[in-house]
Amino acid sequence: MTSERTIMQPTRLKSLGLLLAMGCLASAGWAQQAPPTVKVRELPDVLRAQWTQTKPEMQSTSRCAAAFDSYNDPDRMIFKCSIYIKLTAEGVRRAMRYCEEEREKKHIHAPCRIVLEE
Repeated sequence: MTSERTIMQPTRLKSLGLLLAMGCLASAGWAQQAPPTVKVRELPDVLRAQWTQTKPEMQSTSRCAAAFDSYNDPDRMIFKCSIYIKLTAEGVRRAMRYCEEEREKKHIHAPCRIVLEE
């Protein structure tokens, strides 16, 4: 009887440890922060015009990201989109990545933000 108990305890501990590890990994995926956002009406006129021009091509999964340090200087603005994409989350990731790459090149200080309709 004692030997059975000794054998079963390590198995239970392993199972408990495995369940705990799986729970931590699952919660880490849910804990990802949503990217910052900006509404179309808050964009500079130049970027709003780009949005209006791009909007007809966009699908429900398409996403755009924008960053700007100035409302007047087009050289201090970025507007990048991921249009032909199947998953919304992938559209967000790609739009943010395209925006961040361009933001670094142009040395724009403001963060990239996902553009939201009203």
